[in-house]
Amino acid sequence: MIDYNRVPKLLREPIMLTYATALAYLNRFISYERQQPATYSPETLSLDRVHHLLDRLRRPDQVFPSIHIAGTKGKGSTAAMIASCLCEAGYRTGLYTSPHLHTFRERLRVNGEPISREAFAHLVEELTPHIDAVPGLTWFEIVTALAFQYFAQSGIDVAVLEVGLGGRFDATNVVTPLVSVITSLSMDHMALLGSTLEQIAFEKAGIIKKRVPVVSAPQLPQALDVLRRVARFRATTITLIGREVSVAPISASLDGQRFRIDDQDFEIPLLGAHQISNAATAITALSVARERGLPIGDDAIRAGLRRVQWPGRLEILSREPLLVVDGAHNGDSALKLARALRDGFGRDDWTLIIGVSADKDIPAILDALLPAASWIIVTRARSVRAADVETLGRQMADRGVEVALTPSVSAAIDLALTRPAPIIVTGSLFTVADARAAWFARIGQPVDTDE
Repeated sequence: MIDYNRVPKLLREPIMLTYATALAYLNRFISYERQQPATYSPETLSLDRVHHLLDRLRRPDQVFPSIHIAGTKGKGSTAAMIASCLCEAGYRTGLYTSPHLHTFRERLRVNGEPISREAFAHLVEELTPHIDAVPGLTWFEIVTALAFQYFAQSGIDVAVLEVGLGGRFDATNVVTPLVSVITSLSMDHMALLGSTLEQIAFEKAGIIKKRVPVVSAPQLPQALDVLRRVARFRATTITLIGREVSVAPISASLDGQRFRIDDQDFEIPLLGAHQISNAATAITALSVARERGLPIGDDAIRAGLRRVQWPGRLEILSREPLLVVDGAHNGDSALKLARALRDGFGRDDWTLIIGVSADKDIPAILDALLPAASWIIVTRARSVRAADVETLGRQMADRGVEVALTPSVSAAIDLALTRPAPIIVTGSLFTVADARAAWFARIGQPVDTDE
């Protein structure tokens, strides 16, 4: 593979990049996913660089309408639901999400299809002179500009944009959307966003624009108070799921869930009670977008929800043996997972395979998940952010819990299969990605990766 750092700039311009060299070029830039700033503030972050780059590209972000989604949990699922419904309505739909499971290309989709390797390489090559002309750009800022350019060139009708981190200073926050969506807020990324729920809510509320309506998932009172204050300041209103919109579950199985929103029934294949809240948020956001000039029928919404796919979130990889993966990575999401394992599957004897990122609130995650486990296997994903096995194992030992330590997620699955208990793999999306790759390799099903 070409080391792009060692290619002189004058020699770069005529080179036709491959997908691998395009990724290598991007990886020259500091990524806030890998090396995060000490504080999330105007002193360390700004939208000025993004605006400068997009100005050079003639503002591809302004070519299409958008729906903008921030939150701690559920924003990816909600984005996927909205995009699926828009596709069913006949709209050519761009979907921008992060992080990815197996290949970077998953982050940029049009009508559900990831960007091709060739299109990505061409796009990076096209943008390189502009990227080089804007000092200080971060990895995520560049990727966001790539997404806008790709969507504009693809002739999309509408984009669904998921915030990467926070909201106020996130690179996606250059858009003025049809509707701003805020999913469930909880404690995560505290070192950057703040040590209280109010501080985190303020950062997420940064996506609220003047006179742009807001749809919010149910929130704790202290978070909701912040959202309402920001909305008043921006001269707009919030539609709150559970208050202005009624939600009621109807039935659930391992094949999906049925539920009622106001007086209409819907179904989704995604598991977990929290996904009903996400679906209600998606439906309401689409209703608001319809009022703002983006027509979409109820039948398209129903079809889109029935067909939505969002891997790695309470996903059943196998029913015999029972193997489930979920990307829970903070205390709140771990609590929701534990509840789903108990209520949705009716089991409390899980073999828990857990690998967590080092920067997460590991005690809160363990407090939530350990009661559901009969056996615990500690592992680590192939990620620079993963907590090492020994450190995680010591935290288990301090709680009086006996665990097995494994060097990889694949080895952890092999070990778990020696016992008849159901298996849950969780702790991070990196761990989930490794589990999916290992399991699909075991059954002879290829996985599209960047390796």
